Amino acid sequence: MNLTISGHHLEVTPALRSYVTTKLDRIARHFDQVVDVKVLLTVEKQKEKDRRQRAECTIHVKGNDMFAESAHEDLYAAVDELVDKLDRQVVRHKDRLQDHHHEAPKRIM
Repeated sequence: MNLTISGHHLEVTPALRSYVTTKLDRIARHFDQVVDVKVLLTVEKQKEKDRRQRAECTIHVKGNDMFAESAHEDLYAAVDELVDKLDRQVVRHKDRLQDHHHEAPKRIM
């Protein structure tokens, strides 16, 4: 899994990088065919303080691309919300890939 973490108007500290990495391990635990993950952490220059910190992520898995974004006043909370959204998308994608059709039982005559 290729992981790219970048910051916009923000320096990505080692603590922030390790936090994002440990949170994204949850997605890799649910679905092991993740090819590429790109995370963008931004601080927007807004007058109001709420929803200034944004986290965006694009995940490339075999056969599909998934995108999620989250905004919160705390960057760590935005990352938590982002990982929750991505986790739901990955589980739904994995569920679609699995074959849920069972063969009909054979009739005994």
